[in-house]
Amino acid sequence: MVDLSVNIAGVRLNSPIVTASGTFGSGREYAQFVDLNRLGAITVKGVSHEPWQGNPPPRIAETHGGMLNAVGLQNPGAKKFIADDLPFLRQFDTRVIVNLCGRTLDDYIAVARDFEGADGVDFFELNISCPNIKAGGMAMGTDAKMAEEVTRAVKDIARVPVIVKLSPNVTDIVAIAKGAEAGGADALCLINTLLGMRIDIHKKMPVLGNKIGGLSGPAIKPVAVRMVWQVANAVALPIIGTGGAATWEDAIEFIMAGATAVSVGTANFSNPRATADILDGITGYMREHGIKNLNEIRGIIK
Repeated sequence: MVDLSVNIAGVRLNSPIVTASGTFGSGREYAQFVDLNRLGAITVKGVSHEPWQGNPPPRIAETHGGMLNAVGLQNPGAKKFIADDLPFLRQFDTRVIVNLCGRTLDDYIAVARDFEGADGVDFFELNISCPNIKAGGMAMGTDAKMAEEVTRAVKDIARVPVIVKLSPNVTDIVAIAKGAEAGGADALCLINTLLGMRIDIHKKMPVLGNKIGGLSGPAIKPVAVRMVWQVANAVALPIIGTGGAATWEDAIEFIMAGATAVSVGTANFSNPRATADILDGITGYMREHGIKNLNEIRGIIK
C-alpha cells in the first residue's frame, strides 16, 4: 500500500495532483473523463468580483512544445460562480481552490469578500502573475513589496488558507516568494506562464489578438522545476509545482525539487485523462521503489 495523501497548510489532500487554473474549467468539463474524487484539488478558472470579458481573439496559438494563450481571465464573476459552480464541486471528495484575480488591490479584496459565507471553498489562490491583463495582475507578482501587500490584504479577510501564484517573468523568484511569505501566505504555487509571442509571417502580424501571451506546456518545465527548487530551499512554505507537467515522471521531478503537490495544466487539453494517468504512474513508481509516502522523496535535491 502507498499513501498518496499530502498536506498543505493543515488541509489534507487525497493526492498530490491538482489542476491548474484555466485548464480544467470548474471540473464539470472533465468529470466524464476523470474520477474527480482522486484529485487532490480542483483549481477553478480565475474568478473576479465583476464579470470580465477577456481579450480579443485569436486567444490561443500552438507552439513547439506547448501553447500560447491570451484569454485574459474571462469569467462571469464571483456571484455567478458561487451560484452555478460551487454546488457541483461540493459533490466530490476533493478540495476546491478558487483562483482570485483582479487589476487593483481593491479588486482582490472585493472578490475575496464575495466568498464570505460561501460553503465549499478550501483555499484561495491569488493570481498575481497573469501576463494577459492590462493592469494589476502580473505587475503585483513582479514586485516583492506589492506581492506582500496584496497577500496581507487578502489574508486579513480570508477564512481559508491563501496560496499565492508566482510569475516566472522576474529576475529573482526567491525575492517575490519571500514577499508573499512576509505577507502571510500559507502556500505558494509556481510557476505561471512565461511571456511569449508568435508572428504570422504571411499576414505579417502577431498570431494572438493581444500580440503577446503566456507560454505553457512541456517547453517551460525545466524553468519551473528550477524555480520550485530555488524557492523550496529559501522559504518555509508548501509549494504547488506547476509548469509543463504532462507525465508522472514530470510530477516526480517537481516533488524531488521540493513541491508538496503538482498542478497539471496544458496537458489536460491534449489528454483529458492526464491527471488520472499521472496518478497511476506515481502509484506504480512508489510501489516499484518501495516508497510508502511522498515525504520520503520530497525535496531530496539540495
